[in-house]
Amino acid sequence: MIVAFDTSTEWCSVALYDPTGGVRAEETWHAGREQTRELLPTVHAMLARMHLAPADLRGVAVALGPGSFTGLRVGLATAKGLAYALDIPLWGIPTLDIMGYAHMAITAAPVCAVLHAGRGRLAHAFYRTRAGVWQRISEYANTTVAELIAQIDTPTIFCGEIDPAVTRELETQLGRLASVAPPAASLRRAGYLAELAWQRAQQGERDDVALLQALYLHVPTSGSQPVASAPA
Repeated sequence: MIVAFDTSTEWCSVALYDPTGGVRAEETWHAGREQTRELLPTVHAMLARMHLAPADLRGVAVALGPGSFTGLRVGLATAKGLAYALDIPLWGIPTLDIMGYAHMAITAAPVCAVLHAGRGRLAHAFYRTRAGVWQRISEYANTTVAELIAQIDTPTIFCGEIDPAVTRELETQLGRLASVAPPAASLRRAGYLAELAWQRAQQGERDDVALLQALYLHVPTSGSQPVASAPA
C-alpha cells in the first residue's frame, strides 16, 4: 500500500493506493492554510478506515510543486518523516504532472495544466498522449496569461486551478482553440499522484529522502527563460 498526498495549494488530497487494485481510499478537501494541522490526522483516519496501520505502508508519494511555499514544505516534510521512520521508498512527483496525467486518455489535443503562481502569473506545462504514450512536451513555465495565450496555435485543453477571470480570457482570446475542463475534472487527486509514483517504482526508481526538494518556478527576468529550482 502506497500513501500519497498533495498539499501544493490550499486544496489538499490524500490517497491510499494498492498497486494490484488501484485507489483504495481518497479524500480531497479545501484545507486553506490548515495543511499542517489536518494532513496527518487525515492519513491516520484513512488508514484506520481501511483497517491498516502505518507499518503496513510500503511507500510514500508526495507532490513537489510548483505551488504554495508553506504547503509544499508541509507535504515534503511529512513525506520525508514517514519514509525515514518506516524505512520505505519515497517518490516526488511535480504537481503539474499530476494534473496533466488526469487527462491522459485524451488523444485529440494537447493538455495544458495550470496553477496560479501569484501576482497574475501562471505556472503551466503541456502534455500529450500519442500512440498510447503520455508525456510532458514542454518545460515547466511561469508566464502571464497573455504569454500563455501567445503559445497556443492548436486546439488545447486547459485544466487545473483556473479562476473564472482566466477562463474568460482564454475563451475570449482563443475561441475554439481553448477548451477549459470543468472544476470537478480539474481537481487534483492524490490517486493520480500515487499511480505516477508506482510507475516510477516499476522502473526501479526512488528518491533520496535527504536530497528530495520542492520545485519552484522563479519569475524570469527580461529575455530569459523561466527557471525551475529546488531550494534546500
